[in-house]
Amino acid sequence: MKARKLIPMGILLLVVPALSGCWLLAAGGAGAYGGYKMKEEGYTVQKPIKKEAPAEKTN
Repeated sequence: MKARKLIPMGILLLVVPALSGCWLLAAGGAGAYGGYKMKEEGYTVQKPIKKEAPAEKTN
């Protein structure tokens, strides 16, 4: 009976660390996409995050 409980726990312990890199990669991709979309809207990545002023046209 103990062996039937240990096998799934062992598999779980081996699979979770293998997937941890995938989660970090997905989170990094989501952050990069968010930064890209913010830049499209005119925001800059500075402290504090603020929206860029529109460029003035000179005649």
